[in-house]
Amino acid sequence: MKFQIITLGCKVNAYESEFMLENLLASGYILDEENPDIVIINTCSVTNMADRKSRKLVHKARREHEKAILVVAGCSTQNHQEDYQKMGIDILIGNRNKSKIVSIIDEYLKEHKPYVYFTKERALDFEDMKVDEFTTHTRAFVKVQDGCDNFCSYCIIPYVRGSIRSKDFDTAIEEVKTLVLNGHKEVVLTGIHTGSYSSNGHDLSDLIEEMAKIPELERIRISSIEITELNDKFLALLKKEGKIANHLHIPLQSGSDTVLKRMNRKYDTAYFREKIAKIREIRPDISITTDCIVGHPYESDACFLEYVDFCREMKFAKMHVFPYSLRSGTAASFMPQVDGKTKKERTHVLLALSDELEREYAQKFLHKTLDVITEEYEGEYTTGFTSNYLKVYLKGDYQLNQVYACQIEKIENHYVYARVVTCLNHELEV
Repeated sequence: MKFQIITLGCKVNAYESEFMLENLLASGYILDEENPDIVIINTCSVTNMADRKSRKLVHKARREHEKAILVVAGCSTQNHQEDYQKMGIDILIGNRNKSKIVSIIDEYLKEHKPYVYFTKERALDFEDMKVDEFTTHTRAFVKVQDGCDNFCSYCIIPYVRGSIRSKDFDTAIEEVKTLVLNGHKEVVLTGIHTGSYSSNGHDLSDLIEEMAKIPELERIRISSIEITELNDKFLALLKKEGKIANHLHIPLQSGSDTVLKRMNRKYDTAYFREKIAKIREIRPDISITTDCIVGHPYESDACFLEYVDFCREMKFAKMHVFPYSLRSGTAASFMPQVDGKTKKERTHVLLALSDELEREYAQKFLHKTLDVITEEYEGEYTTGFTSNYLKVYLKGDYQLNQVYACQIEKIENHYVYARVVTCLNHELEV
């Protein structure tokens, strides 16, 4: 039978969808996005917009593929179980049993009975999945952690993903080795709360240090890490291990101490500032990107001005800006809300600052030579990413998934153009 997978949300979802795809293909199912017999939607619930988009895609799939088996899973279904059970879905699961997708579909094809599975438990075992090769990205994601125990006041994720748990250390290393053997030169470690990784006495730094011993692995990137998890052990590793990408995504969420306290974040701006300074002592040109929530309850005009000033001071390479989204049942949902117009205006202010800081950061590398791993073709260009996460445009067709030393020649708006100096894979010719 033919199937398609639609994925919303984070890199964890992308990894889980890749696992489902790989296992369906291995079991004889055929990928066909035009005329699928089975439509799988892996949903997201991080914001109200993500929920709306998830539901919209379910309705669209049912409308466009009336006779297809509709499979819906993920955070949105876990968060709104009753709503989804009224939508005529054939196979409905939350964030558990995605690893069993093949057997669940096989059973449905035999019995033709609707399948619904959710768990309300937070204390769960790590649901093991292993991906041999990423078909959707040149960079390979490896999910090494799941769940969160932070309970930030605005966030629904601890309720839909459960408590923190981690992939077995040896299993994770073997998975990375397989991915590298299959040609991946960059591996991105991902999780819901990646920095909390812990297995058999090993933490995230130990995992990265062991990965770095794999000769053919060029880069190790972390999808996201909290400022409180960048301890001295990690900073020492960042100093000595060149395979760690020159880029860290560190969520800020607010630049106001008043709001950070209301968010139940585990740091204040002084702590954040000090830790960023230590990172830049080690790697002066590192790209530090962040997440910013705008309009959280108790964010006054004065708080927002502090927020803007702090972001400017931190000189982030890019800011992912999100208007606060009320999630029913979270602590923040019971707090006085900021009106929608104010949130919209403040979002535009931070987005404009992000554009300014992004251009400023990229300009630092004009005429410098950086290593680029090529990823895809866009018109007459080959594109790829540097270690510090600049997307680079190379005129011409170059082999994908290869490392090239490239000189940055021009920066227009947010487009970085470069020319190839040499190919760092010696068996290839430029």
